[in-house]
Amino acid sequence: MTNSKITVLQNGRIIDPVSGVDTIGDIWIEDELIITPGETLPETCQLFDVQGKWIVPGLIDMHVHLREPGEEYKETIDSGTRAAAAGGFTAIASMPNTTPVNDCASVTEFIQKTASNKGFTRVYPVGAISKGSQGLELAEYGEMKASGAVAVTDDGLPVADSQLMRRAMEYAGSHDLLLISHPEEIALSQNGAMNEGVISTRLGLRGIPSAAESVMVYREIALAELTGQQVHIAHVSTAASMNLIRDAKARGVKVSAEATPHHFTLTEEAIGDYNTNAKMNPPLRTEKDRQAIRKGLEDGTLDVIATDHAPHSVLEKELEFDQAANGIIGLETSLPLSLGLVRDGLIDIMRMVELMSSAPARILKVAGGTLAVGSVADVTVVDPDKEFIFTKEIIRSRGKNSPFLDWKLQGKAVLTIMGGQITHSEI
Repeated sequence: MTNSKITVLQNGRIIDPVSGVDTIGDIWIEDELIITPGETLPETCQLFDVQGKWIVPGLIDMHVHLREPGEEYKETIDSGTRAAAAGGFTAIASMPNTTPVNDCASVTEFIQKTASNKGFTRVYPVGAISKGSQGLELAEYGEMKASGAVAVTDDGLPVADSQLMRRAMEYAGSHDLLLISHPEEIALSQNGAMNEGVISTRLGLRGIPSAAESVMVYREIALAELTGQQVHIAHVSTAASMNLIRDAKARGVKVSAEATPHHFTLTEEAIGDYNTNAKMNPPLRTEKDRQAIRKGLEDGTLDVIATDHAPHSVLEKELEFDQAANGIIGLETSLPLSLGLVRDGLIDIMRMVELMSSAPARILKVAGGTLAVGSVADVTVVDPDKEFIFTKEIIRSRGKNSPFLDWKLQGKAVLTIMGGQITHSEI
């Protein structure tokens, strides 16, 4: 006879897009799985009364920079997954631009092993498209897949060679790996520090035109159409890109796409007087672009909300604006900022959970994204009304580089459960 551990979440609003469930009820967890609720509570169960709170499938962030191996002073797998769990995430996909680049089995295995020993979430390694992410020759997809990689990308750098990108799509497809594009035409964006326009001119900063993104989005769509393979477009930031993706989907092209909370919340105005915490790639765009991203989340053109969590230290951020590193942290602000879309009436909570859990699980072909009986017990409990000030002192990430510092935010993960184990609790 085994001593099973049972956890009961009682009286919560259960929201599961996969099952189409939105009801008040209980979720029972036995060991690592969700089970059918019993008629009476076991005497030894771990009980949480979550009345007034939402029980949703564990959130999944398919675009995270963990910095380990190589830049542990910015973030480690330990600190990054702690931040993720605090943000309600039970799984994250780690980008390959580490040192060394994750372009082979040994680095993939290191990330997997470290995450299983120290991680507070599941970590799905993403391998590089090309060796060293140099865009010259393809990496070894087969060995990375065998070691646990779920996708390939040269994120942070585009693949400039269109023939190499065509081969990458075909090769990734043959290994059942998702190909993620960083859509940027370097010839147009090179040395740019922010969105090209009136504000960049006023600030005296070299601008990045929106065409630097949309030109490459067009290429990826054309190559996906040519090869018949799937492509996922990372961090979409422009109205022009949205139109291209919407039209491609209508034609049946196998394209999916993500947007970040900073691109649907902020505009280039957030740079103010050279605030380097508002510097990222792609840059914050115009209000027209922001509204286009919000529309894409509403109408289904965009499939996923992902953070592009990119921690840096003061060494990279406290510099002149054009010298500062691109990137912001996002794991601990993604949920409240996304809930803002629900409060604004743009999307409903079912759609938000789809964008942040069910769709990433489906696109990456990983476990989770549902609360169905028999599924893995990755569960997040959300208090939609909890307000907090996002200060440096409460940030779990090693990076503090956020344009949302000192913002009053509403909505928080108060309980995060991964495989039946509590990884974050504020109950």
